[in-house]
Amino acid sequence: MPTAPDSAPAIRLNPADNVAVARSRIAPGAETGFGVAALGEGVPSGHKVAIAEIAAGAPVTKYGQLIGYATREIAPGEHIHLHNMAMRDGAVAHEFCADARATPLLPEAERRTFRGYRRPNGAIGTRNYIGILTSVNCSATVAKATADLMNRTGLANHPNVDGVVALTHGGGCALNTATEGYRFLARTLSGYARNPNFGGILIIGLGCETNHIGKLMEESRLAEGPFLRTMTIQGMGGTRKTVEAAAQAIRGMLDAVNAVERETVPLSGLRLALQCGGSDGYSGISANPALGHAADLLVRHGGTAVLSETPEVYGAEHLLTRRAVDPAVASKLVERIDWWRDYTARHGAELNNNPSHGNKAGGLTTILEKSLGAVAKGGTMPLEAVYEYAEPIDRTGFVFMDTPGYDPVAVTGQVAGGCNVICFTTGRGSVSGFKPAPCIKIATNSEMYSHMEEDMDIDCGGIVTGTDTIEAAGERIFERIIAVASGERSLSEGYDYGDNEFVPWPLGAVT
Repeated sequence: MPTAPDSAPAIRLNPADNVAVARSRIAPGAETGFGVAALGEGVPSGHKVAIAEIAAGAPVTKYGQLIGYATREIAPGEHIHLHNMAMRDGAVAHEFCADARATPLLPEAERRTFRGYRRPNGAIGTRNYIGILTSVNCSATVAKATADLMNRTGLANHPNVDGVVALTHGGGCALNTATEGYRFLARTLSGYARNPNFGGILIIGLGCETNHIGKLMEESRLAEGPFLRTMTIQGMGGTRKTVEAAAQAIRGMLDAVNAVERETVPLSGLRLALQCGGSDGYSGISANPALGHAADLLVRHGGTAVLSETPEVYGAEHLLTRRAVDPAVASKLVERIDWWRDYTARHGAELNNNPSHGNKAGGLTTILEKSLGAVAKGGTMPLEAVYEYAEPIDRTGFVFMDTPGYDPVAVTGQVAGGCNVICFTTGRGSVSGFKPAPCIKIATNSEMYSHMEEDMDIDCGGIVTGTDTIEAAGERIFERIIAVASGERSLSEGYDYGDNEFVPWPLGAVT
């Protein structure tokens, strides 16, 4: 991938490619920069243009990789999209660990630090929230009422507490406790209870639900104490009494949580969730590889970068298995892809039901194309581990977590695994926040950045126009990660967004 593209109207990402990507709209008859003029109605911004003749049934290549097949003969200068390209089923060739190497860590004396909250168990937080978790949807209203009460009236003398956040969900009952869905929910709740961005946790249940608190605490090896309290609405005698008791429990934590101060800590305390959503044709050219460069820098300084969204690495997983540190790690990733094939087949779906409507409007045609761009967020470091959804992340370096491609569900799994900061690239304009983890939004193109600048933290559009480089943009992202982890507010935090994006993976039958 070029680090400083020239000024041609379209960008070719690999010498072997038979397509290029339009930097901006190419009008009919205008040159593409490859000796051919745009045909028909021209080429929309971010979309692909053929720079060579492509026979019907022949491969279409971008990033030096297959992204689909021509459904008819395509002439040089033609716009390539849904009308003349499609995906076929097929298996990618894996070369496990072909690029395996030791993670090139910097000497400890050269590694960066940040200002974080050191917790008693040694984990490092980037924020200092008090969280209210619900075991079941039936306690969601009480949890939100408690958080609202505390945020309105209870924090005035506690400036070091970022807020009280109620993280509610739509499940918790009418599910079999022997199923994956139950295990995912329990693992997610226990992971949030342990996330170091929380200084204190209150768990509220109804009392008669399947996912009852006693079982959750026992199986997750959680224990009540000064900073982890539990209660049920039925046990307390109703909703009003529960809100009063919950507020009192939080008041009992406030002084101690407020007393925790930021201190200088190593970057090994950072677990960065890598996300993309509302992608476009520039995502794999600008923001994603720039974030990948930032992820590489973080890993070299001892931190952890967590890629996810398994359906959005489908078709590009062979690039990750090459980087696996051992065959067991590579095999686990392939096993998760196979699980997804079975899962989608059981539900009458398919893995290539992506890209979404907005992705297609932005120039992405097949899941292979989207995946190749999405994997760029993962940089170049060795793949140290593969985790199932919401599993605790216990390795440093570059790792992968199996999640859906749906952003709120994916981020929820990453935060449950221990991520304490998020970088989220977007070409169409995704705007979510994800309490308790701060979220840095990274725009793939300057037009969208300018249009939505109140929501976008960083603009990577200069990579597309040739005024910026992947490395320079990646270094800016890296510095922003350190600043935000040390307390600087991201734009979504400035608006207090992030209360509604807690979405555990709703897997399995509801009975």
